[in-house]
Amino acid sequence: MSLHLFDTATRQLRPFEPLEAGRVGMYICGLTTQGSPHIGHVRFAVAFDVLRRWLERGHGYDVTLIRNVTDIDDKILTKAAEAGRPWWAWSYENERATTRALELLGVLPPTYEPRATGHITEQLELVRALVERGHAYAAEDGSGDVYFDVRSWPDYGSLTRQKLEDMEPAEDADPRGKRDPRDFALWKGHKDGEPETASWPAPYGRGRPGWHLECSAMARKYLGDAFDIHGGGVDLRFPHHENEQAQSRAAGLDFARYWLHNAWVTVKGAKMGKSLGNALAVTELTKTVRPLVLRHYLGAAHYRSTIEYGDDSLTEALAAVERIEGYVVRAREVLGEAAEDLLEASRALPADEAFPTDFRAALDDDLNVPEALAVVFGTVRDGNRALDAGAGTGTQALRHTLLQLLAMLDVLGTNPLDPSWGGGSREDDRGMEVLAALVQDRLDARAQARAEKDFATADAIRDHLTTLGVVIEDTPAGARWSLR
Repeated sequence: MSLHLFDTATRQLRPFEPLEAGRVGMYICGLTTQGSPHIGHVRFAVAFDVLRRWLERGHGYDVTLIRNVTDIDDKILTKAAEAGRPWWAWSYENERATTRALELLGVLPPTYEPRATGHITEQLELVRALVERGHAYAAEDGSGDVYFDVRSWPDYGSLTRQKLEDMEPAEDADPRGKRDPRDFALWKGHKDGEPETASWPAPYGRGRPGWHLECSAMARKYLGDAFDIHGGGVDLRFPHHENEQAQSRAAGLDFARYWLHNAWVTVKGAKMGKSLGNALAVTELTKTVRPLVLRHYLGAAHYRSTIEYGDDSLTEALAAVERIEGYVVRAREVLGEAAEDLLEASRALPADEAFPTDFRAALDDDLNVPEALAVVFGTVRDGNRALDAGAGTGTQALRHTLLQLLAMLDVLGTNPLDPSWGGGSREDDRGMEVLAALVQDRLDARAQARAEKDFATADAIRDHLTTLGVVIEDTPAGARWSLR
């Protein structure tokens, strides 16, 4: 089965065929740097990180991923003013916080991460083209605003399948300068009270770009007039992506061929957001929750399915991660190989050897991560059963199964041996060897106490190890342990 993706524009599951053989251009709308990100903000990055990894590892594509930074915006100016900070300092601080949050979650860096303020020239070129083609106009009220004329583009509303008369007015500027209340701002004239530094010279007067214009210009700059995939959160479909498509195609650009949108993270049925008081900052959560567990939680659902956050959500994710890690630890103990060597070997496997048929079929079916995880946990279950029975111990089959598991986890971004999680270095291996020897010594003492029917001592040893975070499981083959 070839890769199929659900295209929001056509509402169909379409076979993916890139414009250029072997190469994929992908543009993902990044965050507006008005504040530090919560887990609802970063779900998009995790979802499209899995897609990028699968395109590269599963299909061998050379992916150019653009994830922009919206570093100038009404909300940024407002938040910075409320905090008594220069807008550019406020924006940069939150850009760094966003980068840190994505690094914590193991999201691969984009090929390029352009800032809106670094592409004013390209944005003004796009405005000029739209004006010349009769799809944009400068406001006659002297505000310096330039608007896209939605009635000039018959295809407006096609992405979200809306009729113009059913749309709400665009609330991005004073409507007095608009021909139609649904016309949206391409360029916003400088207003009294706004910092002079938040404006740039333009034929229409000093000002700054509109939000939608920024992404169209940056996508064109780095991916060309046409590219393969445009992604983002479902809340961006309208007006942002609708407006991006309209202005780009009205300017004569083919723009995106596939539109993909991830669903929200909700709390009690409401979209997560600071205004609702239910935001969970990534940097705060990861003080008490391992980043790997949070990554698993955000990536385990289908990207088009809503994730409902609750009290037990991360507990369930922790149990799932520990189940995987437990098997990896057991298999490594038998094989006696360093984490770095296993990681390198798994990444060297050809794709047709690395991924079981059912795993490939799941991800090729519109990135069906829940089905792919079923394959992962089936591999873990069967592997543990084989180790319990002493079957395949130290054999090539055991190693191949472990390498396949690591390859699958690599694609999902949750490989526990990846150095980004702090568990893949030779120094860590040496530390684990020492720890294993110490724990095994205590388990031997416990086994001796149980043989002598000194259950009080045996229980005391177990309880002490438990308080240190060592989980013990008694099996027919003897006690085995893992770290919580």
